[in-house]
Amino acid sequence: MAYQHTIKNKVYRFNSLKILLAKATPYRSGDALAGLVADGYEERIAAQITLADVPLKVFLNEAIIPYETDEVTRLIIDDHNTKAFYPISHLTVGEFRDWLLADEADTTTLASLVPGVTPEMAAAVSKLMRNQDLIAVARKCEVVTRFRNTIGLHGHFSTRLQPNHPTDDAKGVAASMIDGLLYGSGDAVIGINPATDNPAAVIQLLNLIDTLRQQFDIPTQSCVLCHLTTTLQIINSNAPVDLTFQSIGGTEQTNASFGINLALVEEAYQATLSLKRGTIGNNVMYFETGQGSSLSANSHHGVDQQTCEARAYAVARKFNPLLVNTVVGFIGPEYLFDGKQIIRAALEDHFCGKLLGLPMGVDVCYTNHADADQDDMDNLLTLLGVAGCNFVMGIPGSDDIMLNYQSTSFHDALYLRKLLGLKPAPEFEQWLIKQGIFDEHGTISHQHNTHKLLNANNDLWTK
Repeated sequence: MAYQHTIKNKVYRFNSLKILLAKATPYRSGDALAGLVADGYEERIAAQITLADVPLKVFLNEAIIPYETDEVTRLIIDDHNTKAFYPISHLTVGEFRDWLLADEADTTTLASLVPGVTPEMAAAVSKLMRNQDLIAVARKCEVVTRFRNTIGLHGHFSTRLQPNHPTDDAKGVAASMIDGLLYGSGDAVIGINPATDNPAAVIQLLNLIDTLRQQFDIPTQSCVLCHLTTTLQIINSNAPVDLTFQSIGGTEQTNASFGINLALVEEAYQATLSLKRGTIGNNVMYFETGQGSSLSANSHHGVDQQTCEARAYAVARKFNPLLVNTVVGFIGPEYLFDGKQIIRAALEDHFCGKLLGLPMGVDVCYTNHADADQDDMDNLLTLLGVAGCNFVMGIPGSDDIMLNYQSTSFHDALYLRKLLGLKPAPEFEQWLIKQGIFDEHGTISHQHNTHKLLNANNDLWTK
């Protein structure tokens, strides 16, 4: 189906919904690399005006990647809930934007809408929104998940403690874990990117985290971010697996490049559920995404990278995850060139994820060859805090010495919690107070008795 709009007697024609979505997207380097961007500002505006008039029903009838050849498309269409869609079924994309910003679209209403919104609808409406629109709507969404604590409640803000080490050295990992806990980090998960995907090394890291968790009765969960097939293997070895991790994309071909498909994710999901390690909930999956992953795998099928990203959220939504985060600036400037593009993409991802019912976090990050700096990340972190982001990363000094990129530190999380009056997960907050790390006001206690935690370093090293 073709779409068109006229500006100053010039007709702009878009030969498919896929092309229209791409041309309406705010400029970013990845779409330019793929040859998908509008030719200029005027064509982009023409595309956005045209997109605003497209009925939402069109997205159920015009697949941007064919149903017959892509299992993610089949998942999106087959799982669509027409009853949940009904309240907005008469709207265009532009009217949907206005409706989302209106007071009637409150937290409860948006939660009931989740099964009726497709990723393409979410991506489309985000392309018509200013940054403040993305923030305002995302803030109204509340997505709560549970395993050993409760993540995502309004007024709360969590962190993934990320104690990576370039050689998976136990002393280095343990020191970072203790450091993070003493700053109140780690309620989302203590999650390590392993230097190797070797099952024995993964099990060693899991045992390290689990020993500390049990020793101090910490109400959190652990994850070593190995490949899903490695997790399946070590589950059969009785390793202490709390969560299964996997990077995912928005097309079948992208996921194939990651070595997965929906059936394999389902197998891992059921295997992890069967362990029954959660104490207050059974959300057991952790997914990471990022704009540009489909393009970098040459698996985007001519779809712009932000729409591909939103489609990945359909995959995540299928498996009731505890955590999802976009690693927004990690892939590099070929995909998001500078701080402005990274900030816009992060707000889009967070908005789309929340609108689609995901417990959305963001790795507020950039690579050292991007045109970005820590001031850009401070801006983004603050915007995401206002937008109600579920969690960010906590890394010693913001500098991941294993993955070689810049992210957010334990201090950054403290700043945001203090600035906006946010608290850690309730169960984790009570643990911090009990340990004397935080006082009742959420401030680090200068009188805390932390020698036991510090001495745990020596115990972990010897074990």
